[in-house]
Amino acid sequence: MREISEQFIAALAANASALNNARKISQKGGFVKLFCSGDDTFYMGECAGSGKSNYISSADFIQEESPVFRCSCPSRQFPCKHSLALLFEINSGKEFGLCEIPEDIIKKRQKKEARAAKVADGSQESKPKVNKTARTKKIKKQLEGLQMTEEMISRLLWTGLGTMGSSSVKTYKDLAKQLGDYYLAGSQLYVNRLVIEIEAFQKDGNNCHYKEAANILVQLRALVKKADAYLKDKLDKDNTEDDDNILYEELGGVWKLGQLQALGLKKDNACLLQLSFQVIYDEARREFIDTGWWADVETGEVSVKRNYRPIKAMKYIKQDDTVFEAVSVPVLSYYPGEINRRIRWEGASYSPVSKEQLANLASYAQTSLLAAVKLVKNQIKNTLPDNFVVMLFAFKQIGMVGKSYVMCDKEDSSVLLEDIPGMEETTVRIQALPDTSLLENQVLLGAFFYNEEKRRICVQPYSIITNKQVVRLLY
Repeated sequence: MREISEQFIAALAANASALNNARKISQKGGFVKLFCSGDDTFYMGECAGSGKSNYISSADFIQEESPVFRCSCPSRQFPCKHSLALLFEINSGKEFGLCEIPEDIIKKRQKKEARAAKVADGSQESKPKVNKTARTKKIKKQLEGLQMTEEMISRLLWTGLGTMGSSSVKTYKDLAKQLGDYYLAGSQLYVNRLVIEIEAFQKDGNNCHYKEAANILVQLRALVKKADAYLKDKLDKDNTEDDDNILYEELGGVWKLGQLQALGLKKDNACLLQLSFQVIYDEARREFIDTGWWADVETGEVSVKRNYRPIKAMKYIKQDDTVFEAVSVPVLSYYPGEINRRIRWEGASYSPVSKEQLANLASYAQTSLLAAVKLVKNQIKNTLPDNFVVMLFAFKQIGMVGKSYVMCDKEDSSVLLEDIPGMEETTVRIQALPDTSLLENQVLLGAFFYNEEKRRICVQPYSIITNKQVVRLLY
């Protein structure tokens, strides 16, 4: 019996409504018969529907990352709720009887293998099938949802944030729920964050929630405007194909490894070092997020690896952990983006970190604070990505000025070391470093961000890299 996580099922679902309906079908015992093949690649079930006859739903796992779903129901949604419900049956550990793989499934597999063989020998180009009609329909639905979101933002801004305390939480919770039906999980997340701030203000009356709510609205409006232009452009150009625009994920899309690699977002034989690691809980997502910051030994590129663990699926998804070895990855996949791209891989080997690897990594560190600050300012103008940039910086010295830590470069330019609001505190750990030599002529991995209170760019220290070791402040 194969193991299937709720996260995997959620990634396949077209929207939140389909996911919830599928879960209900499974919980209420909608399947009257369940079967699987002896080799664990084919699952099938009979599910009671609204008609006289049961629906026949199946899932073919001959390709692990891209299961093929089939169902006799009339739904145009793909995969349908019955197919997703079948996955929930597997997830819940239901008993499946043994069956032979149907002849028509075997024939379809053979045809697919034949096409793959032709691609391999160069006689036919690989071109994934795209349901253009379904994708066009989805885009139009998303545009409707974006319009609804824009109207909500306008109403809230028109009445003023001062009304936040008297706002009906149910109004925004209902909107968040609706956005799931419009394939806008990204917008849904922002509205959930807004709900959290409204509820917090109504509970404690602290004006800091106004400020955070305003930031959320700025980010949400930016997403709505950019997404609206992006989706309309795709319709105008009659282009529903996948592309490397970050808005796909910001809208709530979930990338599969095959998609990323098909877009050329990959690197063969990468060598990585993990420089910091933390686990946070995102209340709006209701997920734990394992976040590791990694550097490519060959290029110095700093990337982030995230592992999402929903509360409801904790027992199915293994937590990531701190890694102290050098990691060799046969195929490293990148998510779309510019700086601090998200990375992902399957399968890796481990070896001790060498002095040569540390020295090579240090050679790519920024040396000028003026250049680093300019890069950060240009990046955070875009409100969609994280409002900070993590980079390697070769510093001359870290020391105290008054009650604050300050980092200087070789040109004696300086920057304050401060913690990002809401993040785990790391600056205070500088005073606990075992050796003062760590504060002179070393390399820092830090998050450069705009400190609104001090109205300047500051840096939160994550780790210090020497020619012998990585000393973590965020771990």
